[in-house]
Amino acid sequence: MGARFHGMSENPIGRHLTDLGTLTARPWAFLIVILYGGLWLLFWPETLDPHGLVTLIVWAMTLFIQRAQYRDTQALHAKLDELLRVEGAARNDLMRIDEEEPERIEEHRAAGNDPRKP
Repeated sequence: MGARFHGMSENPIGRHLTDLGTLTARPWAFLIVILYGGLWLLFWPETLDPHGLVTLIVWAMTLFIQRAQYRDTQALHAKLDELLRVEGAARNDLMRIDEEEPERIEEHRAAGNDPRKP
């Protein structure tokens, strides 16, 4: 397999899942959970038992973790992009590899780590 990065996935479901993961790292995702909890409390207060509260807390914590991971990943990508820019021997196609699906990145890494390759 060659180093062909085109930004469009051959697997639309995988691409949508990746996009959804990126969207959940946005601040408005927190607002949706808060709004959902508020509407739940307003319209169905009798159903908001400890299990319901735990559900809302788990959703919020998942978003906190996703946000922190997204921030760290973006910072790491910015640093690596800068290193690729200043390194003259670096391949330009690696600059946009983060737009590919995780499976394609794994394939690329596996091909690049093959000791038989020059």
